[in-house]
Amino acid sequence: MTAALMKALRQLGFLKLSLRQDVPVEEDHRVLALFRNRAELKKAYGDLEEETFRLKDLVKQQEGATQRVQDMLNGLEARLGVPETAYPALVFYQLRRLWQTGRELVSAFVADLARQQEERERRAHLAQHNREQFGRRQAAEGELHAAQALHQDASAHVSSLEGERAALTRFWHYFRRRALERRISAAQVGVAGAHAAVAQAQARVDEIAGETPPEFPGLSLQTRRSINLAAIACAEVLCLRLKELKTPLVELARQAIGRREPGAEYGTPKECVLLMGEIARAHRLIGERGGLAVEIRERAERLKSLARYRGPKDTAPQVDCLAPTEGDVLALPAQGANASRLPNVLAEDTWDLFRVLLR
Repeated sequence: MTAALMKALRQLGFLKLSLRQDVPVEEDHRVLALFRNRAELKKAYGDLEEETFRLKDLVKQQEGATQRVQDMLNGLEARLGVPETAYPALVFYQLRRLWQTGRELVSAFVADLARQQEERERRAHLAQHNREQFGRRQAAEGELHAAQALHQDASAHVSSLEGERAALTRFWHYFRRRALERRISAAQVGVAGAHAAVAQAQARVDEIAGETPPEFPGLSLQTRRSINLAAIACAEVLCLRLKELKTPLVELARQAIGRREPGAEYGTPKECVLLMGEIARAHRLIGERGGLAVEIRERAERLKSLARYRGPKDTAPQVDCLAPTEGDVLALPAQGANASRLPNVLAEDTWDLFRVLLR
């Protein structure tokens, strides 16, 4: 009885052990899944924290920029509220606008020239490709015709030999037929070679006919140099057109574009009104289209003889080689002593010229 009971207990123990063996496997999978999910959640949380910090920094930067703009607006409002500072502020922003107008004129001139030259060179590039393709296609078609003629001759030769063999029907023609069969086999090899040559030549013709034009590489180095010289000439012409004014507006506009806020160096309200009249006249002078192309062409020819480049691939000339000529002067105010020479527009980056030039 006792032995039977112990045996039953042992069996129950094995059953319990076997049942416990299945449970840890499922629990292990659940634990691994939980750890994996926890790691993914921690990573996602870290990424969200980094994104939050980045967005907060952007918000702070934007708030700072907004505050700076608001301070500028408040300062401008305060200046415009007082006649003694309102007129100099108006002169300051009109001078900045004069500089921007000159830059826009030079930029539009360069863009128009580049568009015309690109269209011309693109057509020339396509025409050159078509000429080369036509020459290669003619050569390939000549090879094809020659291969086809050889194939026809080889086929006619095989047909002739086969006809000659067909005529030898007597039993005593046995050896002649054997000789003809060897010649026919050799001729058929020649036909196969001629056929392969025809197929190869036809493939070459088809390949050339299916070619697409190569991509346009862009304006040539010489064209970009010529356009840049024309841009420099245009900038010089705009400066020369302002020489009849009593005020050195180019230099005043340069000073204004280099500052963020207006100063009080433009004189009394009456002097500011006179200066604004000069600025309005300057806008009319540089905006006049009559004779502009001729003036630019003349100065561009002069610059072409003077231009020197630092490297073989540079598109902008060296700044020290574009020296003004004797007649290139700008009028100073009435109280000035001597007339000032035309500025080296490239060296002084007049009208923001370096932003306009082609690279």
